[in-house]
Amino acid sequence: MFIAQELRKKNIAEYLLYMWQVEDTIRAFDCSLTRIKREYIERFDLSEEQKEEEIDWYGNLIRMMNQEGCREKGHLQINKVTLQMLIELHSQLLQSSKFPFYNTEYYKVLPFIVELRNRGANKEENEIETCFNSLYGVMLLRLQKKELSPDTAHAVKEISTFIGMLSDYYRKDKEEGLKFE
Repeated sequence: MFIAQELRKKNIAEYLLYMWQVEDTIRAFDCSLTRIKREYIERFDLSEEQKEEEIDWYGNLIRMMNQEGCREKGHLQINKVTLQMLIELHSQLLQSSKFPFYNTEYYKVLPFIVELRNRGANKEENEIETCFNSLYGVMLLRLQKKELSPDTAHAVKEISTFIGMLSDYYRKDKEEGLKFE
């Protein structure tokens, strides 16, 4: 919860990837709050009050996963909404002539997005979702200590730069408001 709060303020892309990881962590513990408390939360150096807050947070997420039917797979509505906000911002940035660097970066990563989408099961997936799915997949590979091919590493670096730029625009829009006209 504490990491999520900080990431949400600083970097919405990292926040979303973190929340996807939290969903998978909950699934790894069979959506059992008792197991998460005993086998996961207890490993962290938290005060008793912080542990209780963390337990409440995980409990709420488990309840939402049960209610929303994503115990086995899929994402919580709160995470879908976050992704949708990024998709909408992406569209606004592309349609505006005021963000040429964003447009340049987008067209630089577009071939990677197209290739990834063609490899994936869902050919209708939004471009931003394709980027997040690829970044999350690479994150999982790195956690498993698996090597990336040079081509994949290059694609991920470009996609990371692009999503980082989108995340920066998101923060700027929330703090100051972007002018799209």
